[in-house]
Amino acid sequence: MLSFLINKVQGFFKVGHERTLMIKKNIFYSFLIRGGSVLTVFLLTRLTIDYVNDKQYGVWLVISGLVGWISTFDIGLGNGLRNKMAHSLALDERDNIVKYVSTTYAILFLIATGVFIVGFIAGSFFNWNLLLNVNAAVSYPIWPIIVITLASFCTQFFLQPINSILIATHQQFKSSLINLLGQLLSLTLVFLLTLFVKSNLTVLVIVIGGSPAVVFLLANVFFFSTSLKAYLPRLSAIDMSSAKSLMNAGGIFFLIQVGALILFETDNIVITRTLGPHDVTTFNLAYRYFSLTSTVFVIMLAPYWSAFTDAYAKKDMDWIKSSIKKMRILWLGICGFAVVLFVISPVFYKIWIGDKVNIPTLLSLYMTIFMVTAAWQGIYATALNGIGKLKIQLILVLVTAVLNIPLSIFLIRLIGVSGTVVANIILSVIINVFLTYQVKLIINQRDTGIWSK
Repeated sequence: MLSFLINKVQGFFKVGHERTLMIKKNIFYSFLIRGGSVLTVFLLTRLTIDYVNDKQYGVWLVISGLVGWISTFDIGLGNGLRNKMAHSLALDERDNIVKYVSTTYAILFLIATGVFIVGFIAGSFFNWNLLLNVNAAVSYPIWPIIVITLASFCTQFFLQPINSILIATHQQFKSSLINLLGQLLSLTLVFLLTLFVKSNLTVLVIVIGGSPAVVFLLANVFFFSTSLKAYLPRLSAIDMSSAKSLMNAGGIFFLIQVGALILFETDNIVITRTLGPHDVTTFNLAYRYFSLTSTVFVIMLAPYWSAFTDAYAKKDMDWIKSSIKKMRILWLGICGFAVVLFVISPVFYKIWIGDKVNIPTLLSLYMTIFMVTAAWQGIYATALNGIGKLKIQLILVLVTAVLNIPLSIFLIRLIGVSGTVVANIILSVIINVFLTYQVKLIINQRDTGIWSK
């Protein structure tokens, strides 16, 4: 019996298209790594709330979400680099890869430096405690905390192309490993804070913000010294004329990123302005728990992005069609997983955070529904991102982003913190209808007009 199971497992990783085998390998290793990542995040969240309190934790969530907007300033270069590399590798056009990599790092360094300088100068003129409605949570200015967060995010921003390069070269699991190591370093240092340092939000932000930046730096040094040595960025290889090519590939990704940030990342700001930082913590704890579904599904979907790029470059529509069918079957499993999470959520909350924060059952129910709709969207967004058909997705994200803030405010005032999740569900369903239809047209090679762009 044991030998039968071993043979089955070995056969699973040896039978199939080369592209599919690479996906299986990445999914397997990513599951192992992300499992550790999920556990680390839950432990880190509990330790963080214990070290400060739920209100100050809410303040950190709002600040990190606000500063996280700088990720959009890569003007889509990360995703553009991923697609350009995957396409060049598929057609064995390697000559320009070093140029693309070097130019991407150069542009991101200039942007990161500019964003920090402008952000520091402009931000110094605002009363951030009043603006973010956090005076009840902290009795001191939070501007220094924002500066520290901005510096750490800018550093990560400049170093993050390593993820795009690893994914483009079908090493998705190594990208996940970088994130896990950053989280483990944060967890270790926060644990030491709880033992030796009195509660201090500023020190906490230095640790949580600085740990991923340090790991990203070490990852860049390691990979460009070993497996990615052939793609090591060089000053002599920087070619700003190639930036146009990268931006053509990534420009729409940039606009989609902006829309997605408005659509989802403004939730914290809307909640803190409408209800206060305590409810930001309530919302984020529920989101973090139910995002287990998206974590699992993203592990399954992520390797498909570059694989779709490869397949579409080679006109292998049959493989794309069969892969979409497999992803739909996986989605049904995710639906069942989401329901299980909802059923056991009261017990999990009790073990995880005790009586520190009360998470309403209705909020958990809406989170379940949202994660299911977001997972469906992930199938078709991944296919379209890999293929490079982005215009419909862009229009939908920008339109729904505009609608999200007023709809969220209206629903929050109507039903409380759950209102922002209901708004996300409504807009996600609208997006799903159009993306599903577009992918169907592309698979059947009947996409014309705007559906083919």
